[in-house]
Amino acid sequence: MTSTRTSGLGLPAAAIVGLALLAVPRAVLHDLGLVHERTFVNLVLVVLPVAVWILVAVTARVPNPFLTLLVVGVVYGILLALTHQLLWHIAWADDLPALGGNLAGRLSPAAESVVLRTAAALSSLFTGTLVGAFAGLISWLLSVATRARS
Repeated sequence: MTSTRTSGLGLPAAAIVGLALLAVPRAVLHDLGLVHERTFVNLVLVVLPVAVWILVAVTARVPNPFLTLLVVGVVYGILLALTHQLLWHIAWADDLPALGGNLAGRLSPAAESVVLRTAAALSSLFTGTLVGAFAGLISWLLSVATRARS
């Protein structure tokens, strides 16, 4: 193993971050209102980065593709959370989210903002991790299949 590889992940740290960054443009464009759900452009921006993750993990023959792409997904989740936090006021414009139900109006605007932003950040982390796990599972299955044929 060369010194440019991360411990056990089979890719340099820069590659891990680079792969995660491939999925960020969709979040930016969505938060800016430039791309919308259920469009072809959105589909490409969702699927293509993950397909690249899988392709890289399989072709690089990383030792544990599931773990490698799980880490890529966690990094993506962090970047996704940062993106949403930085673009919060643009994404929500004049219609900032508010707590509803029994919590409506019970917290100060500052406390309500902290609760909502924390929930959004946790959701982003969960989403990134889940995407990484899904991609990792697919890449692991492909790796097993290709090694079995070798």
